[in-house]
Amino acid sequence: MTTANSAEPIAGDVLPRTTRAMIVFNPVAGQAETLAHDIQIASEIWQEHGWHVNIRPTAAPGDGSRIAREAAALGYDLVVAAGGDGTINEVVNGLAGTQTALAPLPAGTVNVWAREIGLPLNPRATAEALLHARIRRIDLGRAGDRYFLLMAGVGFDAAVVNQVRSSEKRRFGIFAYLIRIFETARRFRGVRAQITIDGRRVRRRVLLVVLGNSQLYGGVMKMTARATIDDGLLDVCIIKGTSLLSAPRIVLAILLQRHTVDPSIEYYRARTVSVDARTTMPVQVDGDHIGTTPMSFEAVPGALSVLMPSELESDLLRIERPVRRRAWQRAIGWISRRLARLIPAAYRRRGAEL
Repeated sequence: MTTANSAEPIAGDVLPRTTRAMIVFNPVAGQAETLAHDIQIASEIWQEHGWHVNIRPTAAPGDGSRIAREAAALGYDLVVAAGGDGTINEVVNGLAGTQTALAPLPAGTVNVWAREIGLPLNPRATAEALLHARIRRIDLGRAGDRYFLLMAGVGFDAAVVNQVRSSEKRRFGIFAYLIRIFETARRFRGVRAQITIDGRRVRRRVLLVVLGNSQLYGGVMKMTARATIDDGLLDVCIIKGTSLLSAPRIVLAILLQRHTVDPSIEYYRARTVSVDARTTMPVQVDGDHIGTTPMSFEAVPGALSVLMPSELESDLLRIERPVRRRAWQRAIGWISRRLARLIPAAYRRRGAEL
């Protein structure tokens, strides 16, 4: 598989100057006053450049998906998810399968998607960067009937997510997750699971299964470091074990990008995956708890339009490179080019003689 070079220009459509944009935000998530100020700044910048901007708050879970779906049906060019990765996930579930593009205005706890595509976390800088971004069609993952943009997790990380309350995230930010990680790690044990990967069954005692559509995990680690968002596949990282006593070594292996040779870790790429276990395991997507095993997962190619920086300092996207031709193919090509030049020349000489 080939990957994009750092800072490689991305092919894609630009937004029209009279872009119709819908900003979706959760008024009770995070720091409400700061979020309102960020949205105002971004909205003013976009309107100065000719965009038509509407702003819609959510009032209940699922509203983000509904508003995004309505915006797509009304022909909006862009839906901006103002908030964190949970808000983005809701918007994604409304835009999947439509032509309306997604863009983030990062104001959440971690902002993994914004970090993944290299957007600044300052609202003014983000708004200005999006003016020059391009639309790209990418894949999504799906867990059951729920789409995910970043990744799905089965096991330990989902147990942590299930323990973190919204009030803790607002009060402590990312430290809320760290507190729950240590609390959960003390009692968490590996579970005997059957994982079916494109029809192949593997049975393991697992602590965690990560299914990545993209690379960045938790905003700090590339657990599915080979993933690209336009290859029609999910990257699957299985962490085996009975307890988290080996967690420091595993984390170090991931940080050093040595986890694909660590005996406690298995790495696959697949179109479909299912996970079942003797003891029910929790499941999360994009940082939101969605249920328990058994759960089926699949890659959904080209399901979403996204707005991305025109220069992406990442290998998230594939680029097709010229196929290296064999010697006999190069020889035929050389002969063909020579004949193409010689034959017209021969006709010109014959004409001159006549």
